[in-house]
Amino acid sequence: MAKQMYVGEDFNPGALEELSKIPDGQPFAVINLNVYKEWAEYPEGTVTEKLTGQQAYERYAELSIPFVNKVGGVPMWRGNFGLVLIGPDEARWDEILIMQYPARSAFESMLVDPDYQAIVFHRTAAIKDSRLFGAISPESIGPMKWKIFNLSQKLRGR
Repeated sequence: MAKQMYVGEDFNPGALEELSKIPDGQPFAVINLNVYKEWAEYPEGTVTEKLTGQQAYERYAELSIPFVNKVGGVPMWRGNFGLVLIGPDEARWDEILIMQYPARSAFESMLVDPDYQAIVFHRTAAIKDSRLFGAISPESIGPMKWKIFNLSQKLRGR
């Protein structure tokens, strides 16, 4: 059976091939840096209400929850951009979002799900500019590990 291809956001040339080469079986994080359009730009005949880019992205985020859950993904962090500490000062983002999946293959299976692909147009309509980074880690630092770490620091008096 041929591998399904993702048909949504425009990935960098060769990015999906590189993604498939990343070791599987360990946590895979996706770091999203987003700049929203002032007004969402939907394809003709899809959404008729006037939404801001951020509202359209919220719609995408809400609709993507079942697909993220289906593959075992979890949101790790979401926040508004603050400042550039290191890097080009002109690099500005509206929002940063970090998602974690149990493995690279879980993320890939979400990307090729036809029902997921059917909702990606909300993200496309919302985004003026974005960066999507994939990162692997042999060890997950989930919420429980952070709680244990913080508790151990309190017990040590730090």
